[in-house]
Amino acid sequence: MSARWIDAPMFDALSGQARAAARRRKNLNFHPANDYPSNRLLNAIEPDSYVPPHRHLDPTKDETLFVLRGAIGVLLFDETGTVLDQRVLRAGGDSVGIDVPHGVIHSLVALEDGTVVFEAKAGPFAERMPAELAAFAPPEGGSDAAGFLNWMRSRFD
Repeated sequence: MSARWIDAPMFDALSGQARAAARRRKNLNFHPANDYPSNRLLNAIEPDSYVPPHRHLDPTKDETLFVLRGAIGVLLFDETGTVLDQRVLRAGGDSVGIDVPHGVIHSLVALEDGTVVFEAKAGPFAERMPAELAAFAPPEGGSDAAGFLNWMRSRFD
């Protein structure tokens, strides 16, 4: 395996794939396989992509995010959907990242086109379990998902 430069052309290509994707986001994994012990990836996300509020229940799955291009709004929730904290993370800004402990319900919204985030957490990759999805929020693809995304985004207007 050879080294890969993480640069604007990589961001441009990945953002183009995100714009073309049904979910309006696209990952580029740096780990060689889903069962690898360390998951490191870029996530290009567009403003109309809905990331359902969720948590990682596995105590090894703390998640670290850094915004490399663009901006995201991050929301932290309690079990009932009350927002406990929120912040805009912006590439080159005063706040550029967050370390989310396992068990904390969180979501994010892209605030700019072409936003790219670096994510890291322990592997192996595992699909979200139903208990990890917040009961107060609609599922991805649900009829109320667009409205919930708009509500989350409005918190950063």
